[in-house]
Amino acid sequence: MIGRLYSVVLDCPDPRALAGFYAELTGLPVVRDDDDWVTVGDRESGRAALCFQRAPGHRPPTWPDPGSSQQFHLDVHVADVDEAEERVLKLGARRLPGEGGDFRVYADPAGHPFCLVWD
Repeated sequence: MIGRLYSVVLDCPDPRALAGFYAELTGLPVVRDDDDWVTVGDRESGRAALCFQRAPGHRPPTWPDPGSSQQFHLDVHVADVDEAEERVLKLGARRLPGEGGDFRVYADPAGHPFCLVWD
C-alpha cells in the first residue's frame, strides 16, 4: 500500500449547500467550513472524508448522456430505498433515469450523480 484514501473532493458552485446535503445524507458532521472549501466526515475514525470545493463556472455532468462523462459517482448504502428516496428528494436531490435490482440513480443539488444501493 502506498497510502490510504484521505478524501473525495467534489467541485461545485456552493460548497456549504452541497456539504449540508451530504452531511444530512450520510449522518457525518461538517468538520471544516471555509468560504471555498467544506469537509464532511470523521477523520478520527480513519475513514475518508467528502470535501466540497468552490468551482466557479462548474458544469454538472449529464445523465445518461454517453457524450458527457459522469466524472464519478458515490454509492450510498440504505436499509429502505423508498424511505431514503423520499428523504433525499426533500433535501434537493432529483431522480435520474436508470436503476437496477439493487440501486437507483439520483443527482445531488449540484448535479453530481449518486446511487442509493441496498442488499
